[in-house]
Amino acid sequence: MTKLRLDISSSLDGFIAGPNRTVEQPLGDGGEQLHEWVFGLASWMEAHGIEGEGATGPDDDLVKEQLAQPGAVLMGRRMFSGGEGAWEDDPMAEGWWGDTPPFHMPVFVLTHHARETLTMKGGTSFVFVTDGIESAFEQARTAAGDKDVAVAGGANVVQQCLRAGLLDELQVHVAPVLLGRGVRLFDGGEQANLELVRVVDSPAVTHIKYKVAAPKA
Repeated sequence: MTKLRLDISSSLDGFIAGPNRTVEQPLGDGGEQLHEWVFGLASWMEAHGIEGEGATGPDDDLVKEQLAQPGAVLMGRRMFSGGEGAWEDDPMAEGWWGDTPPFHMPVFVLTHHARETLTMKGGTSFVFVTDGIESAFEQARTAAGDKDVAVAGGANVVQQCLRAGLLDELQVHVAPVLLGRGVRLFDGGEQANLELVRVVDSPAVTHIKYKVAAPKA
C-alpha cells in the first residue's frame, strides 16, 4: 500500500525556516543552515546534477534511501514558488528549480489558484490541485504506482496531512541550530501518536524517524 512519507530538516527548536523570507532568501534568516548537512553528500549531488565526488556514510545512506522511495511528490504553493496570489503576479511562477527540477517524477502542488500542468525537463511535471489535500494525495498516490508519495512541505501542508490522517511516516533531520524565530513545523497541527522507528546521528545532523500511529481510544 502506498505510504505518505515526510522527510524534512528542522532546527533543534522546531523551525523549518527562519524569519524574513523573501524570493531572494526563501528559507529566511539563517534557514539555509538547516540544510548544510546534505549539500555535499554524493546522493544529493547526483540527484541535482552536480559533478564532483560527494561524501558517503550514514547521512548519504539515508538520503539515498529517501530518494529511492517516492513515485510522486506533494507540496504546497509556498514550497513551489514562495508566492500565494495570482500566478501572473508571481515572479517565481515556474518554480525555484529552473528548467530541470531535481524531482524527475510528478509533483502535485496544493494551491488556491488553478493553472495547467507544467511539464519540465528531466521527467518532472507540476500538477496544480485546487480541491484540497485529500484530492492532491489521491492524485499523487495514483501517479506513484507501486511507490510511495513524499510530502515535501511546507509546514502548512504537513499540518493538513496530519489533520486529515494521511501521514504514515515522518523523518525529521535535526540540525544543531537554534533559529529562535521563523516557521514552526507543527504549529497549528493536530495531536498525533508517534512510534519511534530509528535514530541515526552524525556530527552534522540527527535523523529521527517515526511511524504515525493511530490515535489512542
